[in-house]
Amino acid sequence: MNVGIIANPNKKGVWKALYELLDLLEEADFVAFVEDDTASDLGYKPAANSEKIKIISALKMSSSCDVVLVMGGDGTMLDAAHRLGPSSVAVAGINLGHLGFLTSCNALEMPLLVNSLKEKSYHTVSRILLQATVLHLNGNKESYFAVNDITLTRGQTGRLVALDAFIDGDLLNHYHADGLIVATPTGSTAYSLAAGGPIISPLAKNFVITPICPHSLSNRSLVLTDDTVIELISVDDSKSTTLFTCDGQNIVEVEHGGRVRVEKANHELDIIRLEGRSFFSTLRRKLHWGEGIE
Repeated sequence: MNVGIIANPNKKGVWKALYELLDLLEEADFVAFVEDDTASDLGYKPAANSEKIKIISALKMSSSCDVVLVMGGDGTMLDAAHRLGPSSVAVAGINLGHLGFLTSCNALEMPLLVNSLKEKSYHTVSRILLQATVLHLNGNKESYFAVNDITLTRGQTGRLVALDAFIDGDLLNHYHADGLIVATPTGSTAYSLAAGGPIISPLAKNFVITPICPHSLSNRSLVLTDDTVIELISVDDSKSTTLFTCDGQNIVEVEHGGRVRVEKANHELDIIRLEGRSFFSTLRRKLHWGEGIE
């Protein structure tokens, strides 16, 4: 098996964990492909005579690796998904910080993870993604995909943004708010949840629209099927700059009259889950549900 490795160099203990992981992969007779940025950031160089460790770019991992192991947390997983690009390669997160929703195990469980890869005793869960297209007034288009969410928010002023939202061509609402979030089921436990949105099972085929601090208390989150096409327009009565972001990245200014089209992406993100682990067990531990119940 060819195993890719992407690591967050800013995580405490990442250097030690990387060497432990490389030793485990070697013992399992796997070939390790360390991402070039990871190697550069950590100052890592494989031995000159090593045939089991190679340095390649994240984009090449998609075609060279059977699985990719991401060392960090949920944020590192999001970043790795974007660096890998549209890909069918399965991804497993190794958490080096607090418990995350996307990661598969923690650093102490790396032997279990590697053994699961060797024995093929794991399973994968496919997460739907968003495809977002920013349509500027000058005719230019910019396309992005999101694992968690896309947002349209106010810029540097303290004014609310004004957004018209259309669902499959029909007007849904005229929002006055700090912003608007369109999230996947994966992203329902991130920014959307903090803004008061619902938690959605990661296997559900849905999106959720959640307003951020809406001017009207009647505005609530709306759950839609994933075959829906959402169009958001920054309307003329908005007096502030509207900013588009994708998974907290790719900040783009949307001018008045500019449009953002959001729909399901053509590819999905396959996340490795170990036997006996589930989203709901992670949710229970993360949100401290059921504490004190025997």
